[in-house]
Amino acid sequence: MKVTLDTNAYSALLRGRSEVAERIRRTQHIFLSTIVVGELLFGFRNGSHYERNQRELDDFLANPYVSLLPVTLTTADRFGRLAAALRQAGTPIPTNDIWIAAHAMEAGADLLSYDQHFRFVAGLVWTHLVRMD
Repeated sequence: MKVTLDTNAYSALLRGRSEVAERIRRTQHIFLSTIVVGELLFGFRNGSHYERNQRELDDFLANPYVSLLPVTLTTADRFGRLAAALRQAGTPIPTNDIWIAAHAMEAGADLLSYDQHFRFVAGLVWTHLVRMD
């Protein structure tokens, strides 16, 4: 199994949340979207622990089981199709989350997220995380 982490799943993993850690233990490869990294860096810069958070992210990305997903023309095309379909269906979701869904689909990976609006993305394999503790 391959997974892509949403921003909230990455944060939960670092906080030791069991519902994320259990799924990560069963995966063969973890993907992180550059969009997620952008959201994380924004949060780090607005917090009080920038250097620690940046170090943890660098260490996470250095793991051989983790890959950073760059935005490609394929990603952009998938984003455009997903965004148009969501708008036509009357179920828009945050723009960054459309990019993240496009990345997960491009990687052929399950998306782990606490956000319920991913249920509106047709064709996305999504695991809705529910807080267990």
